[in-house]
Amino acid sequence: MKKLLVFAAISEGLTGLILLVYPPIVVRLLFGVEVAGPGVWISRFAGMALIGLVVACWPDGNLVRAFYGMSIYSTLAMLYLAYVGVNGGMEILLWPAVAVHAGLSLLLVRAWWNERSMLGLMYAQRPNRQ
Repeated sequence: MKKLLVFAAISEGLTGLILLVYPPIVVRLLFGVEVAGPGVWISRFAGMALIGLVVACWPDGNLVRAFYGMSIYSTLAMLYLAYVGVNGGMEILLWPAVAVHAGLSLLLVRAWWNERSMLGLMYAQRPNRQ
């Protein structure tokens, strides 16, 4: 699960960095519209939030915290982007972004489930010392 969390954190961090440096490219590729004025400010703020998410979800000693943060973010991002796409606000990278977030959410839950199952097996196989 740690490698998956590192991959997710790096990809979200790069997206955040691009939003911070040049928001119009991300907005144009996802939604097919131009962004100006306050939209640029909000996009940059979203970039900062993504960078903060990366820091908060970096898999150090607490994989559970990182898992919950990244899986909740990825699931909500997938749902919201799909909502935008269904309502007509889409461009070339919108549905691929939905698919990436859906896939990432599923992979994270699967990795968590596998680790949880492994821990359960290890606990069950431990000798009972009484």
